[in-house]
Amino acid sequence: MALPGAVALPLLLLLLSGAAGCGHQSCSPTRPDMLNVHLVPHSHDDVGWLKTVDQYYYGVRNRDQHAGVQYILDSVVAQLATNPSRRFVYAEVAFLARWWRQQDQATRRLVRELVQEGRLELVGGGWCMSDEAAAHYGAALEQMALGRRFLRRLFGACGMPRVAWQIDPFGHARELAATFAQARQYRTNHILMTMGSDFHYENAHLWFKNLDKLIAHANARQANGSRVHALYSTPSCYLWELHRANLTWPLKTDDFFPYSDGPHQFWTGFFSSRPAFKGYERLSSGFLQICSQLEALAGPSARDGPYGPGDSSVLREAVAVAQHHDAVAGTERQHVADDYARQLAKGWDSCQVLVANALSILGGTKEPFIFCNALNISVCPLSETTPHFTVILYNPLAWGVTWPVRLPVRATSYAVTDPQGQPVASQVVPVSGVTRWLRGDTGGAPGELLFQAWAPPLGFSTFEVKQLSPGAPWDPPRWPSGDPEPKLENEHLRIRFDPITGHLLEIQNLAKGFSLPVFQSFYWYNASAGDGLSPQASGAYIFRPNASTPIPVAKRAATRLLKTALVQELHQNFSAWCSQVLRLRPGQPYLELEWTVGPIPVADGLGKEVISRFETPLRTAGHFYTDSNGRQVLERRRDFRPTWNLSQSEPVAGNYYPVNTRIFIKDEKVQLTVLTDRSQGGSSILDGSLELMVHRRLLKDDNRGLGEPLDEPGADGRGLVVRGRHLVLLDTAAAAADQHRPRAQEMVTSPSVVLAPGPGPHLRWFSGLQRALPPSLHLLTVEPRGARAVLLRLEHLFELGESRNGSRPLSVDLTTLFSAFTITSVQEMALGGDIPLHSVSRLLWNTATGTPKPRPLARLDPRRVTLEPMQIRTFLASVRYEGLGEGLGGP
Repeated sequence: MALPGAVALPLLLLLLSGAAGCGHQSCSPTRPDMLNVHLVPHSHDDVGWLKTVDQYYYGVRNRDQHAGVQYILDSVVAQLATNPSRRFVYAEVAFLARWWRQQDQATRRLVRELVQEGRLELVGGGWCMSDEAAAHYGAALEQMALGRRFLRRLFGACGMPRVAWQIDPFGHARELAATFAQARQYRTNHILMTMGSDFHYENAHLWFKNLDKLIAHANARQANGSRVHALYSTPSCYLWELHRANLTWPLKTDDFFPYSDGPHQFWTGFFSSRPAFKGYERLSSGFLQICSQLEALAGPSARDGPYGPGDSSVLREAVAVAQHHDAVAGTERQHVADDYARQLAKGWDSCQVLVANALSILGGTKEPFIFCNALNISVCPLSETTPHFTVILYNPLAWGVTWPVRLPVRATSYAVTDPQGQPVASQVVPVSGVTRWLRGDTGGAPGELLFQAWAPPLGFSTFEVKQLSPGAPWDPPRWPSGDPEPKLENEHLRIRFDPITGHLLEIQNLAKGFSLPVFQSFYWYNASAGDGLSPQASGAYIFRPNASTPIPVAKRAATRLLKTALVQELHQNFSAWCSQVLRLRPGQPYLELEWTVGPIPVADGLGKEVISRFETPLRTAGHFYTDSNGRQVLERRRDFRPTWNLSQSEPVAGNYYPVNTRIFIKDEKVQLTVLTDRSQGGSSILDGSLELMVHRRLLKDDNRGLGEPLDEPGADGRGLVVRGRHLVLLDTAAAAADQHRPRAQEMVTSPSVVLAPGPGPHLRWFSGLQRALPPSLHLLTVEPRGARAVLLRLEHLFELGESRNGSRPLSVDLTTLFSAFTITSVQEMALGGDIPLHSVSRLLWNTATGTPKPRPLARLDPRRVTLEPMQIRTFLASVRYEGLGEGLGGP
């Protein structure tokens, strides 16, 4: 969609020097003695918004929005061919790839010629123009790499984008933006004017004919003394001229959030809009990594194994589309959101076949594998009906994990054995009333089997489960006798609750001997429908409460305590539509909060925006911290902007920021961190507090083009119910990062549970690595590239100075890291994985801090690859497979 009320800032960054015939060599001549007006024709084609991706491409449902991308590309290519001076830039590779597949050879030759001559410039390079608030950096990088790989394969060096082009996201993130062009005024005799907007140029003849006239008329006036020179141009040509001016430019190191287009119009609602889809996108991105890893570890046979053809590309493209700034942002119409979810589900189906093939190859079995996609509501037909089955836990992380398994069952006791055949403690507990209500008639198991599983790095472990007794009623848990107040406790934490209200009261860190009073509860902001100050209503984009003080969902929570040797839980019911389980397991150094919210009642005519708020006595002086796309941490300050003076007009919405994976508050000694399982909006409205928006249901449109309220119907049409998790960590400020960095990564790429009837795979344990990596290093990507190559991305998870040990540089021997294949050669690549690193040539800009010097590339030694804090390095490795299914891995 086009941003109203303000000029969208293109994110301009010259990435590569162009090959001969494209890049600045193809730029139209400029006049050094005149004001050069660079006219940049473009069409911004949303990969879904008011219509689905298919509807936009084919040009149907035009009553909603007249747009047909196939006709735009047809028309633009034809018009560019008629006049060599014309230029056009295009960004959305998802549409270009679909269009390309439908073209004949003559049209393909023409398009290649236009690209080689710089007349058609491809910008950005992503599969879509990704969101910058709600997208996690891993998924955003994947979609960028997917698009760039397609462009390089089709067009070679001239097809590689030289300019990043983010003209429509609703704000800009520091993590996704390496550099922004920021100036209060034009400082050279070059100005840029974008000529186009959403889905323009379906009639490219009309556009170019009038632009030809405009250029001719403007330049003809030079004979009468005009000092204006108009020209067709591209973003890279414009940037080239700015660079040639050799000026010093201001450098912005924070981000552009929150965006607003008026004093009461803060675009902070979309940080939390469509929370179920945001959660599904995050799960899908994690499962894509599992799918890619197993495809790489098992080798090419995984794509055509015993369970049929498996394909990771379907999920890869669906996850890429989901990064679009009207997809994961939650600002699309309902039928479009449904279509995004349908695409993801189709990708899951294809990837599950591939995962089953890989597990069959690695585990040495042809027995069926079962995927239970509804475990979050305790539904799994195999575990509910089979007295003997196997649980396979796959771990996509580069270090070993312990992971709780929770499966719906009908019997009351089971025997669980680990990969070595040793018994594993297990217990059956009743399914909660909230979960029984949620699942309806889709499942009927009365109990859930609990046990702690473990899995090695980049590998799996199997746990055999056998029923010992038929179903029988449970003796309901009782409050422990003599305990004056409910509490949860393990070797790390003691969690106290108010015995009267049932609210969280205090968290004690037993290992370090300190405590913090923490009150947590749910509230809702009454969504504004417009008032005397402004007619602006809350909607999918805009967050605008009608008061700064939220309303409690309830002053008390009905509670039920469950204490067993394997888990301790306090169940809180705040209302018929809001409940929570606080959970602590042995060995767990954090408190898990599993919340269930919805359907939000709106029969009273009030839209509601529901938050989970934590209140403490910490003296925070208006400061709090949020992550940028799941990676860097930014300091926030209430009612303040680092680079300009703010006059705050919306004290709540104007202080909300995107939270991808974590938000925290701290004083000089203590830090309270909350990790999220999806992108949410968050803030610290009061000193010592932090809050996260978990759900929104609104009755008004916010007049930003969507044309419908954010009122999700849910599965039964009565309103959406959302279930999610927050992890709460209490630690010293100095040591907090050692916990929240690896824990956040575990939430993003969580282990996956697969079931098999009977004894399961012959191989009970497998690791794709020869050794675990330390928790400060992460294997961001392990992706096959053809039959004998694997793309690897390694990243350092810590920032400089945030951890005494975690922030140190670390080295890895790539040649001996993997067990599933042997690396025979390694080439370091640029971040996108599409070109060798030595081919990258960036323009160096003068800033107030000086002019950066190009870093000389050291000779790559794959036996000692060093990563500095926050560094990501990308490698293309040639590999050799051998011995799969013949005892590879462990016992």
